[in-house]
Amino acid sequence: MDSIINQELAILGGAPAVPTNDLCTDLFKWPIVTDEDEAAVLKVLREGRMSGIGQETREFEKQYAAWSGAKYGLAHCNGTMSLLVAMWAAGVSRGTEVICPNTTYWASATQALSLGASVVFADIDRHTLCIDPQEIEKHITPATRAVVVVHYCGYPCDMDAILAIAKRHDIRVIEDVSHAQGTLYKGKMVGTFGDVAGLSMMTGKSFPIGEGGMLLTSDREIYERALAFGHYERHNEITDPVLMSTLGVPLGGFKARINQACSAMGLVQLKYYPQRIAEIQKSLNYFWDLLEGTPGLYPHRPDPKSGSTMGGWYHPMGLYDPDELGGLPAEMYCRAVEAENGMPGRPANAPLNRFAIFHTADVYGEGHPTNRPKHPVPTEADESEVLGVSTQIHNLSIGIPHFKSYQPEKIECYAAAYKKVALQAEKLLTTCVAS
Repeated sequence: MDSIINQELAILGGAPAVPTNDLCTDLFKWPIVTDEDEAAVLKVLREGRMSGIGQETREFEKQYAAWSGAKYGLAHCNGTMSLLVAMWAAGVSRGTEVICPNTTYWASATQALSLGASVVFADIDRHTLCIDPQEIEKHITPATRAVVVVHYCGYPCDMDAILAIAKRHDIRVIEDVSHAQGTLYKGKMVGTFGDVAGLSMMTGKSFPIGEGGMLLTSDREIYERALAFGHYERHNEITDPVLMSTLGVPLGGFKARINQACSAMGLVQLKYYPQRIAEIQKSLNYFWDLLEGTPGLYPHRPDPKSGSTMGGWYHPMGLYDPDELGGLPAEMYCRAVEAENGMPGRPANAPLNRFAIFHTADVYGEGHPTNRPKHPVPTEADESEVLGVSTQIHNLSIGIPHFKSYQPEKIECYAAAYKKVALQAEKLLTTCVAS
């Protein structure tokens, strides 16, 4: 590693730190699909049981919930649907408000608009990149019904502080676990702290089954409401007399069920998932240990002694401090790293407050913007004081390789690329400005 970091930067004509591109090797190969996955899916296909709610789905729900530590699991066609159903089951409705982090994928927030609710954005914590509990409290109004907390990139939110705020203000907590299947917060699986959780299982996620979602809860009332909203074939599981009196068709008007082929794959993936994420964690922890003390670069991970983990470490990020590197913008740093390892640094999600759907868009032709929170969502012109961290996220974070296999010698080359650029930041900045 030391022999690499002192060489000329590749972006300035030197040899790259990673001599060959490993994107197509098992260092990054994902998902891992074996003969066992294929056999499970083929069995469903050959028996013609792709639709409906069969044995694979019921068993997958049961096993996933048990592994997570929740009483109930309810599989959905995708993660977006699971979060929509979670919101409705938690009581989000017309005239209410939902607080969401400003840095996340749109599917953590937009479903609230479909329910007639409004979305309010809270800023994120500089170190966790998750919703800042102190910022949540600033945005609570009498209309607030729930807060959606996203365990961003696998980093667990500060659930102790969030649950205390929710209890104090009598609001629901909805966990978005789409980045964090298998993540622990102080030794307990995320997705089991709040009232209800939703998560994605699409091909790119750390827990991949093709396309699917899961709703988790230990609250029977929420579980039955979720069944009523989008699972019309399972209304016989509902015992609440008020819900029973309204049934016959799904209350949400949606068919939210997963398909049997994805459930079959999910059962196989779950069998091997703990050992697979253990190897991912070993690989990425090694990467960050190699970079310890490198100026400007800090690991996006909880203290290993805290009992918290990063799960499958989906969309891994690093924390970036441009001031320690002479003001070198993160974008310029990432371009230089890409020249060293052939991999573009994936940026964090764009701040949601900048999208028109949360300001001017009249989605349903009502003659006014669909999103109408009591505290208007800040625009780009007035966002810095309210959403300062999230709106600067692209200069405060960098993407890092998502290693799937523990191969120390190769990981060392990738770490050398990041360190090489950081240690030559002044030269890079001077050369690029001069040119």
